[in-house]
Amino acid sequence: MMLEMEHLSVRFCQGQQAVTAVHDFNLKMDEGEVVGIVGESGSGKSVTAHTLMGLLRRSQVEVSGSIRFQGVDLLTLSRQALREYQGKELSIIFQEPMTSLNPTMTIGAQVEESLRIHTRLGREERRRRALEAMALAGLSNPQALYRCYPHQLSGGMRQRVMIAAALVLRPRLLLADEPTTALDVTIQAQILDTLRDINRKEGTAILFISHDLGVVKSLCQRVVVMRRGVIVESGSVEQVFYHPQQGYTKALIAARPARKKLMGGVEHG
Repeated sequence: MMLEMEHLSVRFCQGQQAVTAVHDFNLKMDEGEVVGIVGESGSGKSVTAHTLMGLLRRSQVEVSGSIRFQGVDLLTLSRQALREYQGKELSIIFQEPMTSLNPTMTIGAQVEESLRIHTRLGREERRRRALEAMALAGLSNPQALYRCYPHQLSGGMRQRVMIAAALVLRPRLLLADEPTTALDVTIQAQILDTLRDINRKEGTAILFISHDLGVVKSLCQRVVVMRRGVIVESGSVEQVFYHPQQGYTKALIAARPARKKLMGGVEHG
């Protein structure tokens, strides 16, 4: 088993008060699996992903349970030891690349950043690996884009840069936190196709976070439905979407907009 999250609970400490954002979360993932976590805003799905990545300030949260990645409990690691996993074994794509990309650095430098941190590769090898990752992320003419800055790229291209930066070290698990929300329908479909290709060609496991049930349905094999920090239902996409057991899940599915989008030949929405 690649990933085992057991009885994970996350509480944010605010003065004398503590707010529970995630309660008793359990999830197992095998190599190469694509799993979706879906829920409304405030359901705890992004907090779960950020806890897995070690992105929350330890001084501001109380975390219990375990997150074992390849047998190692990430919650017990020091910050320094955890950095060996961040970017190298686990990578994340955020929702809005303009807030994640450095406007003063070239695209090439930002895609290479993990290589500079985690490897001793020379400049030319880093460049080659960055161009390779950019091509894998679906960026055409990566050589030309290598010297560009984020403001010179479209929203869809910037998101592909984020994907390239996340993939450059060939991680085993890619977390995608609402990566298509800010994109129009056509670009959204292209990004999802890119993620499918990465999963198929590289064998990269993907944990996809979204409030959009249609996107999760078109991309994922299994789905976890969250509400107010708690898992209310989980199972295969077929089970959850066509035979939901919980009233909340049924309401979410019924509330989906009646629209069709071409997403790899699968009805979306």
